[in-house]
Amino acid sequence: MKKRALISVSDKTGIVEFAKGLIEAGFEIISTGGTKKTLQDNGVDVIGISDVTGFPEILDGRVKTLHPNVHGAVLAKHGDADHAAQLAEHNIEPIQLVCVNLYPFQATISKPDVTVEDAIENIDIGGPTMLRSSAKNHEYVTVIVDSDDYPTVLAELKVGGVSKTTNRRLAAKVFRHTAAYDAVISEYMTELAEEENPESLTVTYELKQSLRYGENPHQKAAFYKKPLGSVFSIAEAKQLHGKELSFNNINDADAALQIVKEFNEPAAVAVKHMNPCGVGVGTTILEAYEKAYEADSTSIFGGIIALNREVDKATAEKLHEIFLEIIIAPGFTEEAVEVLTSKKNLRLLTIDFNAAKKPERKLTSIEGGLLIQDRDAHSLKDAEVKVATKREPTLEEWKALELGWKIVKHVKSNAIVVCNGQMTLGVGAGQMNRVGAAKIALEQAGERATGSALASDAFFPMDDTVEAAAKAGVTAIIQPGGSVKDQDSIKKADEYGIAMVFTGIRHFKH
Repeated sequence: MKKRALISVSDKTGIVEFAKGLIEAGFEIISTGGTKKTLQDNGVDVIGISDVTGFPEILDGRVKTLHPNVHGAVLAKHGDADHAAQLAEHNIEPIQLVCVNLYPFQATISKPDVTVEDAIENIDIGGPTMLRSSAKNHEYVTVIVDSDDYPTVLAELKVGGVSKTTNRRLAAKVFRHTAAYDAVISEYMTELAEEENPESLTVTYELKQSLRYGENPHQKAAFYKKPLGSVFSIAEAKQLHGKELSFNNINDADAALQIVKEFNEPAAVAVKHMNPCGVGVGTTILEAYEKAYEADSTSIFGGIIALNREVDKATAEKLHEIFLEIIIAPGFTEEAVEVLTSKKNLRLLTIDFNAAKKPERKLTSIEGGLLIQDRDAHSLKDAEVKVATKREPTLEEWKALELGWKIVKHVKSNAIVVCNGQMTLGVGAGQMNRVGAAKIALEQAGERATGSALASDAFFPMDDTVEAAAKAGVTAIIQPGGSVKDQDSIKKADEYGIAMVFTGIRHFKH
């Protein structure tokens, strides 16, 4: 039986060599449009798709393979007498191999000046139909969507034919590919239609890295990136040095990045277990790092550091003094790289801090379901701030309150942050009651709490947190307010001369 292969690809990588290999294996080549021209220009004998369908390509190429002579040739079961009779009746010759990849929709919509018309025109119709037909009939048809699979297919053809195992693997890849393709289109069209919570949600991610393990060595894990996702992302980071990232590294690095993007002035953020253990700001990045280090010189050991300025030699030398897992920055000077790469395993990551901070909704998996929400992007400028106490904050206290409010929303609830205007002094994270979180933060701050500010991610259900803060020397507090017992906390603050600010915004983070 004559063997036929249909080739129609937008990505021409390796296609000429693949087609020549198929001819050596005894195939006739059927092709369309630009693929046909590429093959013919490179000396490959090609049958035009119109010669198979008996119908011209029409509507600027929108219709060329949507024809029974093509889909019948692909979907027929080999060895089925009834199917064979029908093919013979309609003069249809079977196709045993299909090589198709799709119009570049994702690449098209990633262009900054793309029009809706261009996007719509790059939604492939015939390609996915051809792929799905071939993949459905993979028991008899080899279907290829990825040029990486060309060598495997040619190698197996040389030794008797493509195996059923390979055909099934290739078919599975096709269904993943078309599903991902449609997911990107679905997301684009949903945004275009301004649908906020559609009746179904289809998401797709691309494998970036297979991980050694997850949070613990007995858990399998992998790292996927979102197509056309935010450029300001760990998924888009460039690694300059060090061993590969782990599951926990990626989570911690993302947490550090989300915090450091809050700042315009030079800032340094140290993270452990997705909570900030030290945050500092300054007139230089070295000063900012020194403040972050002073904030908690114990917990920073083995942590992740994110800095929002290029790392120079002086800062690198300070960073080099302690054990760190990762340093994230917009860049590193040559001297800084020389200093830091002397540590074999230290991971150095660069990220484009000038990239637009594309807002993305946060997806959280649960057993059997998915939660989706907007990210907490609210800042103090979005809040209806009011001073609830008799005393208003001083200028220095306002600086400390603003810093605390930037940080507390990134701390696991219940969350308390004690700080001054330049650095965190104590962080209480993930406690079951608020006063417990306050006690941890105040104990860590110690004597430095005198004259400091305290930020709380949610309201005080009673006045015990204010009492604890006052006894530690805190002079200003920022919290959402909204408790039925707000007046008790206000009264307690007035009793100690504390300035307390209500924001009306809660920052739970679970």
